[in-house]
Amino acid sequence: MVWAEISLGYRTDLHIFKRGSVTAVRYRDEVLGPIVRLCAAAVGLTFVLIDDNALPLRDDVVDDYLESEGIGRMAWPAYSPIIYLIENRWDALGRAVSSRFSPPATFI
Repeated sequence: MVWAEISLGYRTDLHIFKRGSVTAVRYRDEVLGPIVRLCAAAVGLTFVLIDDNALPLRDDVVDDYLESEGIGRMAWPAYSPIIYLIENRWDALGRAVSSRFSPPATFI
């Protein structure tokens, strides 16, 4: 799984979760703390985190962290058509990137 932040005139590098499942604790420790907290501080009081409704992102661990840092989050309905548009764009981007590279091969 990968994660990235996009805002007006700014984006972060992709964060790649290399091993195992993405849990609420990993999301807090690898994304929210080192990336989102700094971006929120740079933007200021108008910063609002928008994420999808993936279960690890909705855990109490994440909610408690965001509240303790004063980071607001936009509420999304469980099946938001806007999120599906974003997910479809990520899928299209993934297919476009993978089509640019030849599949690995072994030459004997």
